[in-house]
Amino acid sequence: MPDKSAVKTKKQSGGIVAWFKEKWNDNSITDPLVAKRTAQSFVVGIFAVTLILGMCFTILYPILKLFPMVLCDVEDLGNPDFVWVPLQFSIVSFRAAIRLVFGNFSTMALSLLYAAVTAVIQVIVCAMAGYTLGRVNIPFKGLVFGLVIFQFVVPPQALLISQYLNFKNFDILGLFQLFTGDTIDLINNPVTLFALSLTCQGLKQSLFIYIFQSFFKGLPKELEEAALIDGCGFYKTYVRIALPNATPSIMVVAVLSFIWNYGDTYYTGYFHPDGPYLAMKINQTFASTNSNNIVTAVQTWYDAPAASSYTYDAVKQAAILIYLIPLLIIYFIVQKRLVENFAAAGIVG
Repeated sequence: MPDKSAVKTKKQSGGIVAWFKEKWNDNSITDPLVAKRTAQSFVVGIFAVTLILGMCFTILYPILKLFPMVLCDVEDLGNPDFVWVPLQFSIVSFRAAIRLVFGNFSTMALSLLYAAVTAVIQVIVCAMAGYTLGRVNIPFKGLVFGLVIFQFVVPPQALLISQYLNFKNFDILGLFQLFTGDTIDLINNPVTLFALSLTCQGLKQSLFIYIFQSFFKGLPKELEEAALIDGCGFYKTYVRIALPNATPSIMVVAVLSFIWNYGDTYYTGYFHPDGPYLAMKINQTFASTNSNNIVTAVQTWYDAPAASSYTYDAVKQAAILIYLIPLLIIYFIVQKRLVENFAAAGIVG
């Protein structure tokens, strides 16, 4: 009885020979033009595969180096024998990060609450602004939309001084000064951040307005006409017809707003510097001037006298990993729908 593997090899070799004969007979190999095109396709394919692999390595390399660092014993950091696999596994970096930054995780909870409330506010006001610019005929609509785009182009630093002075000496048409004799100082007050969101001056809100405007502009007019026939007024049409159809835009804007406000250090740093925001606390804790203090703290807390300056980087990376956990959870929950909704969110019309 013949060997099955030998039979299989013979069939494979026969198949290759048959393919080669077929290409030879139809001049796919002998024709210079076809051969040139085949060679070009092969070279382009090799180049594309090499480019993709190189980009993947560039992206993944920091992550591949990160996990051995944070899972290594702090006294082994900087050891030339340690490259990819820790000599001794340890979670001291995570314990130190929790003790330095997170504590009982109240700061993370408050940061998540702030990001969620701000995201809700921004979705509501940006949806109304986008619907107005996309569907309602108002005077100077083109000018207003141009100002929205202008705000998106202009860096926030250009508006910082005027915004800061406005909230430092806050007054509404002079009423506060009229009745109280003085203005109100809203700096270092969380109300300021919510006021920025309510007035569409918050983080990336011009982009959110553009997303909603593009989506609502592409909605069929027949939907509004049918709603009008059914007796819906302007506001009822917006609530019952426009918003339910804008679910892709709402989801995209909500996720982006939550992520960006959770990690914001610009607006929170200027308008509420003493607030309980996790991104700010990480920046302040791991300032370069504190590196020696962090190393000394780890040496004292965990009886690691041989801990070196690499410990500072390991603890910082561990803190960032913990900081990213809520974002990763949100990503894994909504990533499928988010990718689908990106196509329908604001690239229509």
